[in-house]
Amino acid sequence: MTASVTPSAATSLTTSLTMAGMKLAVLRNSMSGQKSGSIVIGGVLGLVLAGGTLFAAFRTGDLLAAAYAIWMLGWIFGPVFSGGGDETLRPEYFTLLGIPPRRLASGLLVGAFVGIAPVISLLALAGLAVFGVRQSPAAVVVALPAMLLQLAVFVLLSRVAVAVLGLALRSRVGAVGAGLVNGAILAALGQGWVFAVALGQAGGITPEASAALRYLPSGWGLAAVEAAVAGSWGRAALTLGALAVLVALLLAAWAALLTRRAGSARASARGRRPITASTASGAVVAKELRVWSRDLVRTHQLTFALAYGVFFAAAPLLLGVHGMLPWAGPIFVLMAAAMSANLYGADGTALWLTLVAPGAADVRGRQQAWLLVVGPVAVAVTLAFSAAVGGFEPAVLALTAALLGGGAGIVPLISVYALVPGTDPHRRGGNPLRVSEDDGAMTGLAYAVLALVALTGAPAALAAWLYGWAGVAVGVVTGALSFWGFGLLAQRRLHSHGPDLLQTMRTGKRPAAATGPGRWMSLDHLPKREQIITVICWSIGAVPLFPQGIVAGVLKAGGTENRSWFLALHLPDGLQWPTIAFMVLLGLGLYGLGLWIPYRRRT
Repeated sequence: MTASVTPSAATSLTTSLTMAGMKLAVLRNSMSGQKSGSIVIGGVLGLVLAGGTLFAAFRTGDLLAAAYAIWMLGWIFGPVFSGGGDETLRPEYFTLLGIPPRRLASGLLVGAFVGIAPVISLLALAGLAVFGVRQSPAAVVVALPAMLLQLAVFVLLSRVAVAVLGLALRSRVGAVGAGLVNGAILAALGQGWVFAVALGQAGGITPEASAALRYLPSGWGLAAVEAAVAGSWGRAALTLGALAVLVALLLAAWAALLTRRAGSARASARGRRPITASTASGAVVAKELRVWSRDLVRTHQLTFALAYGVFFAAAPLLLGVHGMLPWAGPIFVLMAAAMSANLYGADGTALWLTLVAPGAADVRGRQQAWLLVVGPVAVAVTLAFSAAVGGFEPAVLALTAALLGGGAGIVPLISVYALVPGTDPHRRGGNPLRVSEDDGAMTGLAYAVLALVALTGAPAALAAWLYGWAGVAVGVVTGALSFWGFGLLAQRRLHSHGPDLLQTMRTGKRPAAATGPGRWMSLDHLPKREQIITVICWSIGAVPLFPQGIVAGVLKAGGTENRSWFLALHLPDGLQWPTIAFMVLLGLGLYGLGLWIPYRRRT
């Protein structure tokens, strides 16, 4: 028996080490430009979160268990919102090698531990050792294996969740259900302060909630350490054994799901009547509406945006606060715009069909289709929830009108100016979430759309705050101007740079920048240090400018008593407005620095 098992074990070990080496080589050779800056930013934010988790280890076990539950949710749902997670090594790459599914899953699992995210998560899980050693040095014997097993559970849960969602996106019901669940959970994470306040009003975490946190897979490692601290070594060993069994079960589930990674996320075309239109623009509208109804990835994204807006606005109801409910409409519009940020990139190489059809109809048609898909839902949600709370606020209505026009204008504009090469829909493979090879660029594009569309609503919000219902008229006018003006710019860009966009789509590389006086240096041509600084400025500039500056100022002006995580509202009254002004200037300064660095190196 030994002679038959040893070669198999050796083969599995060789496969795992080979895949880990491949992953390391790919990462080492792809650290350039925006990707390196994104990794640096993610690493810094991860270290901050890991530091907070280690701080929790010096407080209470309940707090540490809650922190690990958040880490688990991050591993599960983070990849869902970043295009399917890290798939540097795709299962499809090894299909023709005849590797058994279980061995393939084991090798891919080992490769998954190579990267920044697993290292930072392991640092956060070191809180188990800190928590145990503080109470009993002998507990380190249990804490160290618990850290490794807990990390394996996080990584495998992430892989299984992505695989299951990929299967769900092959049916309309699955796409809608996944969007509802994902939107609700991300909204709950975004409104975590509501639950923290609710727990505080209830006198802290209840014994039932404390036990539930230990029953979650994220709490098993902590439960084992606590058992060791209490001297119950048998229970500690059983808990570690349960973690090991969970790892084995998840690995088996992932291996089974890998065998089903075939096909793509496309809906059936049965029963569809032919597209008819009397104008060129109408043809584009009809085509886009058909795409929105057929592409299950778009169905999932639209459902996610709606679920996020509704649940985010409804969360304060737990505290008896209903004033945020009408804002579900504007929040939905913002998220829908962010989800469709890469509008032209989603076409893949089919973009050539657009380029060979002259005329200005394409951009306008796409704008109209986006409004027809998003507008009625946004208006219905805004009016229904406003009526439910007993009144209509001019700021809500003004922002809804302004953001709809802003979204319809910004989405095609940024898509043609910052197009991210997308995967052809018929080649998305076993992970339909992966609509682009560059997850970092896609995420950055979504955040940029969020910020730009929000800015288009600023005049309407200010007018509604100062003049009441006159702000609604301002919202309608600014929305119409954004629709027309940004659409015109997108239309001209598409006509003048269409071949370049197609080249970018086909090759994944942007054409060489033209040289000449006054040309700004592109990000990829900046020195490495300046690349990182520029990306950091553009990535974090929104934090002080919007939530800590503009939003805090709006809450301060409205006399709210909810301080939440807004720094200025926790300070004495005399320092609140200066702090808000400082945050706004800091955000503008970061964005300015991000522009000045490539500007000063212009040729």
